[in-house]
Amino acid sequence: MKEKDLLAELAAYLYACSNSETGRTPSERELAEHFSVSRGQIRETLAILEAMRIVERRAKSGIYLTTRQASVEAMALFAKAGVPLDPIQIYETVELRKIHEIKAAELACSRATEENFERLREILAASEARLAAGEGLAREDRDFHLEIVRATQNSVFHKICSIYYVLGERRLPIYFNDPERGRRSHAEHLQIFDALVRRDGNLAQALMSAHLQGAESYWKGLISGNEEATKALEKA
Repeated sequence: MKEKDLLAELAAYLYACSNSETGRTPSERELAEHFSVSRGQIRETLAILEAMRIVERRAKSGIYLTTRQASVEAMALFAKAGVPLDPIQIYETVELRKIHEIKAAELACSRATEENFERLREILAASEARLAAGEGLAREDRDFHLEIVRATQNSVFHKICSIYYVLGERRLPIYFNDPERGRRSHAEHLQIFDALVRRDGNLAQALMSAHLQGAESYWKGLISGNEEATKALEKA
């Protein structure tokens, strides 16, 4: 089994098999037998999960799940493994994403290259084609926002923001199931793009803030118990 596959599958398995009261998980030996790998491989993978604050290995006691202290990277790993995420943590991540992307819009106005603008034009054209075909914009929405972050010419900034979209990978298609939401989002993308091309940092920030308010409101609905949104979360 590949290391990356084992990492995600082990995280999901520990989540599913941990004691609901104590958080204790199966032992190294049991895990090695379950995954048909050596204890050394399990030990190395657990070390990574411990660094991500997913588990804690206690001497003479065992392995314990500590997902409440998990890092953002750990949350992304859970999302890829299909492990249910805490809606409140997701909302907090959406809030942080909003802060970052508003700043990205400002920086992109002064740093974007013609290559960035051309890529944004391609994404907007792809969005129009998908809307015409009655399809959702999950992929195009992600690509549009991350290209703006890429336009800051800050690779670390881009890596951080990319994690947010890993977390929402299963939920963006649900969010864009509503055709009207897709059309409205695309129209707002066009306005943001125009502000970027004109290199109007203040306008780009304001437009991005208003645009991301929709996602923030969506997650507020999930957390407050909105029935429709909750059903969407359960299906994700």
